[in-house]
Amino acid sequence: MPAKSKKQQMAAGAALAAKRGKRSKSSLKGASRGMYKSMSKQELRRMAKTKRKKLPTKKRR
Repeated sequence: MPAKSKKQQMAAGAALAAKRGKRSKSSLKGASRGMYKSMSKQELRRMAKTKRKKLPTKKRR
């Protein structure tokens, strides 16, 4: 599933880096920590590779 905002896309990228071992788990905060625990590498990759050009900065409620 693609990311719905730039913040979500960046959080997915951080979580994916931690899953791959390129970043420590303890450096994750907020949404990226939740994504790390609940999503697989494949799901994180799909979300992180979303193009940011037309995404809003924050997701509207």
